Amino acid sequence: MEKPKSEYFNRDLSWIDFNARVLEEGLRTETPPLERLKFLTIVSSNFDEFFMVRVAALKRAARSGVGRDPSGLTCEQQLALVAERVRGIVRRQYDCLTKEILPALAKEGLELVRPGFYSPFQMHYLEALFQREVFPTLTPLRVEEDADFPFTGNLRLHAAFLLSKGEAGEAERFAIVQVPSSLERVVWLPREEDGRARWTLLDDVVLTWGYKLFPGYSVKEASLFKVVRDADFAVDEERDDDFVEAMSEVLDGREQSHPVRISVSADSPRLRDELARRLSLGSDDVYEMPGPIDLRSLMDLTQTKGFDKLREPVWKNWWPLGLPEDEPLWETIRARDVMLHLPYESFDPIVRLVQDAAADPQVLAIKATLYRTSGDSPIVRGLEEAARNGKQVTALVELKARFDEGRNIAWAERLEQAGVIVVYGLARLKVHAKACMVVRRETDGVKRYVHLSTGNYNDKTAKLYGDLAIFSANDELAYETSLFFNSITGYSAVHTMRKLVVAPTELKHRIIALIDREAKRSNQEYPGHIIAKMNSLADIDVIDALYRASRAGVKIQLNVRGICMLRPGVAALSENISVISIVDRYLEHARIFYFANGGSEELYLSSADWMPRNLERRVELMFPILQEDLKRRALGILKTYFRDNCRSRTLGSDGVWTLMRPAEGEAPFRAQERIYEAMREEVEAIRGAPRQEFVVRRKPPAARE
Repeated sequence: MEKPKSEYFNRDLSWIDFNARVLEEGLRTETPPLERLKFLTIVSSNFDEFFMVRVAALKRAARSGVGRDPSGLTCEQQLALVAERVRGIVRRQYDCLTKEILPALAKEGLELVRPGFYSPFQMHYLEALFQREVFPTLTPLRVEEDADFPFTGNLRLHAAFLLSKGEAGEAERFAIVQVPSSLERVVWLPREEDGRARWTLLDDVVLTWGYKLFPGYSVKEASLFKVVRDADFAVDEERDDDFVEAMSEVLDGREQSHPVRISVSADSPRLRDELARRLSLGSDDVYEMPGPIDLRSLMDLTQTKGFDKLREPVWKNWWPLGLPEDEPLWETIRARDVMLHLPYESFDPIVRLVQDAAADPQVLAIKATLYRTSGDSPIVRGLEEAARNGKQVTALVELKARFDEGRNIAWAERLEQAGVIVVYGLARLKVHAKACMVVRRETDGVKRYVHLSTGNYNDKTAKLYGDLAIFSANDELAYETSLFFNSITGYSAVHTMRKLVVAPTELKHRIIALIDREAKRSNQEYPGHIIAKMNSLADIDVIDALYRASRAGVKIQLNVRGICMLRPGVAALSENISVISIVDRYLEHARIFYFANGGSEELYLSSADWMPRNLERRVELMFPILQEDLKRRALGILKTYFRDNCRSRTLGSDGVWTLMRPAEGEAPFRAQERIYEAMREEVEAIRGAPRQEFVVRRKPPAARE
């Protein structure tokens, strides 16, 4: 095989490959149609964020004359390849939507009706609806040649109209109207005798009856569009005294920053070109959509009631077998560490930990990091209750969590009002670590209980993201967690610790040292072996360490969900490295790292991917799994993914991802399904078995005294 020109793949093209793998899940004809639609909406949402952040950064880098990236491409070459590949994915996405998914939904009684196909009855209903509810909310804005283009915000759906008075010599007029986000985009049509659930789009209603906004003019052409703007700019880190206000200004700035992309409906080439000209966008920045634009907002449609047969069967999650359901958790966690595997196991024990701590008179203090929380977070409510009950509660709320800044500002203000000590992140660093600590007075002194996780304290994403977490009262682990909190809330220096590894001070060095150690300790009796699961792999120094280990004969198995800049399978470079990626029902989010270590196996969980931003510009945690039974369980989970021959794809040295399929005579094996079924069988076997003994309580649990 010819040696590749570069030892690394391009970061952004690798991410586009990931979004293509997401799309491929939507292309599966055996998957129920509402599940397929869900994957298509995720593709669109992913692309919006990608353009706001990565493409915006590439455009700035091109203007600044930044040189080639590690793969050898210039910024201009990257932008051209991005446009080419995104267009290809969008074409496949809309072919699937219009030719397969929408017809399949219509066949099952869930039918989209577009303009031109409205019945007289539907026309009458929608016109009345427009006049009654839509028309009063609309604000037409004229577009004039010698004036600034009207405000369109970011990711907001608009209709554009080309108008004429019909008089000879009279110039045509151009106007835009924002489709109101305060109204539901999916408009349900009245049920008719056949009982079918028919729906249309609010934007189609605006296009159809928008002429009523312009009396005296006729509409010659109309089109829908959405502008994506640059969201990749940072807050002023020097404004310590008014940091919340500075963060709010960043949010406002996103609505008015430079456009980087426009999506338009395929209704009017003339309006398309005029919009691009007025927004100073080139042809590579214009994406014409052969169907409904902005598929993100169709995610709600996937939850339509009465159509369960068009969705996958629900996978239940369970209360962990290792924790008591009807008693406080303290005695169990004090006796042994407990691992939680989301979303197969429930997020409820984490909520219980905080709620029990809030109500327990023995609890003295609670500390937690909050990066992304839900809109109605039970964790935040528990912290508020604890503060009102007189506990010392500290919350580090990361205001710089991109696209969750507004929500986190609101939570921080609420927590402060409840009496919580709120720390608004750290200057020039994002706190991405996931940690919670409860300090409790017990008969033998003060005891710390910790929860360390790969995922956020978010009860909504905990039902969708695959993550691992540890509950522990291990003295050393808990003490170091206390030191960690002191370092991110006060002035204490970051300590060198035996168990916890913290970025950006030590984590990158430790990961490289662990990889290098594996190469040095590899021998015939105990051959080197690394298994690592993560979201993204893009740190060149870490990749180079993996190449060194491969050349030393270490077997390296990588499970990388998203970006992978490492090029596997190259002779004399990475021939001992294999890379897979799993895209399935749940979003793979856990970071798990295994090192054979000459027979003294080590397993770690982490909040950090192997990327420069995680290892150098964020506060992250990596923590060991200390208990032998939990080590075996985590290693079993890790190895399960490499048996997948249904939802796994392997990365070739040429950059092509190939879907794994069962070999002849081999049974299908789907990792997520196997993990779910194994847990279901274990839970049913244990909870379904008759009780073998009675447990006598000699006194009430300490938390209920």
